[in-house]
Amino acid sequence: MKNKIFAGIIFVIFSGISSAQDIVIPDLNGFKKITKYPVYVPENLWDFINGAADAYLALGFVDLHVAEYKKGKDVIKLEIYRHSDHTMAFGIYASERSPSYRFLNLGAQGYDAGGAINFFKGNFYVKIRTYSRKAKTLHAAESLAIRVADMLVGETEMPVLLSQFPDDGKKLNEETYINESVLGHQFLNKAFKAVYEVGTDNFSIFLMKFSSPQATYKTAETYLKSAGIDGTESDTGKFVLNDGYNGTVFLSWKEDRMVLISGLAKDQAEIADKYTSEILK
Repeated sequence: MKNKIFAGIIFVIFSGISSAQDIVIPDLNGFKKITKYPVYVPENLWDFINGAADAYLALGFVDLHVAEYKKGKDVIKLEIYRHSDHTMAFGIYASERSPSYRFLNLGAQGYDAGGAINFFKGNFYVKIRTYSRKAKTLHAAESLAIRVADMLVGETEMPVLLSQFPDDGKKLNEETYINESVLGHQFLNKAFKAVYEVGTDNFSIFLMKFSSPQATYKTAETYLKSAGIDGTESDTGKFVLNDGYNGTVFLSWKEDRMVLISGLAKDQAEIADKYTSEILK
């Protein structure tokens, strides 16, 4: 029995070492590579990004590898954040992007924000930045981004559920992922969000996928009860409710998916139904 416990401890230790060491920081031609940083984990991430750590931890942060590349006074910094899965990596990436950035075909998606190149691929979110404005240094940063993207394993596509949002009126590159407390409710979690502008109307659509139809209904029932509505009143799975935090919310579900729409008035049910019907078809 003692031998089994000891073997288990050894396995856990070496598994941790393996996960921390399986990222190889690439070289960059003409630059001196500096890898003096520790591998950051949830317990010490605050030491590196301080107040921003909470957002990363809420989206399944696992570890962070950091390196610097120096050439004279020019410095390029590389940060490779590993998250628990592809969706979580998208979530943290999407929380820091802006539709005004220049988007790149890098990993699943990436962008250039004037000296900062960020992208995500698989479980990884990568940030590369330099304060140099020299063309050669900026080109070196781009080369590094391509090299890291090629090195990392994982999906090179956007999360599948994003493809279920209708294109009509959807604001490009404003989709996000909320892991906890959707619309401020502790019982609503793991939702993709897209923002829409149709004429003078601006509204948001939240899409959630559950483990089973039963789990979907249980969550919908909890939400409806919080608004004083009996979920058995309708056999269509479509409701309009007055959410104390968010005003009017349209709620619909079908099998393992749920759709919430906020930002529309009660008399705009036709618009809400158009979008929910397309998603839940």
